[in-house]
Amino acid sequence: MQAVTIADKALTWGSAPDPTPGIGEVLVRVRAAGINSADRLQVLGFYPAPPGSPADIPGLELAGSVEAVGPGVTQWSEGDRVMAVVGGGAMAELAVVHERHLLPVPSTLSWEQAGGFAETYTTAHDALFTQVGLSMGERVCIHGAAGGVGTSAVQLAAAAGCVVTATVRNPSLHDAVHALGASVVVDPSDFVDAGPFDVVLELVGAPNWPDNITALAPWGRIMIIGVGAGPKVSEFSLVDLMQKRATIRASTLRARPLEEKAAAAQAMIRHVLPGVAAGSFTVPIEATFPMSSVDAAFGRFAAGGKLGKIVLTLD
Repeated sequence: MQAVTIADKALTWGSAPDPTPGIGEVLVRVRAAGINSADRLQVLGFYPAPPGSPADIPGLELAGSVEAVGPGVTQWSEGDRVMAVVGGGAMAELAVVHERHLLPVPSTLSWEQAGGFAETYTTAHDALFTQVGLSMGERVCIHGAAGGVGTSAVQLAAAAGCVVTATVRNPSLHDAVHALGASVVVDPSDFVDAGPFDVVLELVGAPNWPDNITALAPWGRIMIIGVGAGPKVSEFSLVDLMQKRATIRASTLRARPLEEKAAAAQAMIRHVLPGVAAGSFTVPIEATFPMSSVDAAFGRFAAGGKLGKIVLTLD
């Protein structure tokens, strides 16, 4: 097969061995694969693939059709349209995925949209609802709301009846994020005045601290799933946390055990895919690139100022 590979912190498009599905695994012919921040970190040597995933082929999400199934697979058949979060290896013509991690692709999604769906929506849903229990009517602040996970989180929180404040640095994107369901869209420097919030979803990192604590309502929760603007916070007061009776949680999705990823996939099937099939959720696509043009695609991703996803495609 052809695949994107990492060598000496650079990306190339070339030949790689075909993967073979094992027990309970499915071989997927990839049609589209979204680019995520974790992919850039892996290329730079900061975020290696978890054990069992290809070490030198990036990509955390894919969409395609079932090419073949391994022994014991019962849920999928050749030709099924599927998408998934994977530990790596999505940026290739072929990829192996455990059958319990696959999601069916609703007819409402194009291949490009499906390629940018699984990681962003699963991450957003898991963070907001599984990890910090966002509930109807609560006030939530979503930082970095114009990105892939951010646009997904805005739509999911709005659909759950929450009051959504979105922080977006690029003013030209404010109206588009508002149209996705945000009640208020503000510059990151202004989010404290838009509070207090029951939940803060942190997708940016250090620049929002200690203001995240200041902006919390009593018993508020902060969920950290992104630190692209800086992972280290120099100082904040533990007393402020105590006075708010606040909770701080943090998580990643990529390296979780098989059963935890399967549970996240089942939550998507039960709670999110019906809305996708009904047309309630969308995947904003900033740009698509042929997978062979991976350098140009990563360059556009790194440039920022985008709405939604950069997606690599294969014919």
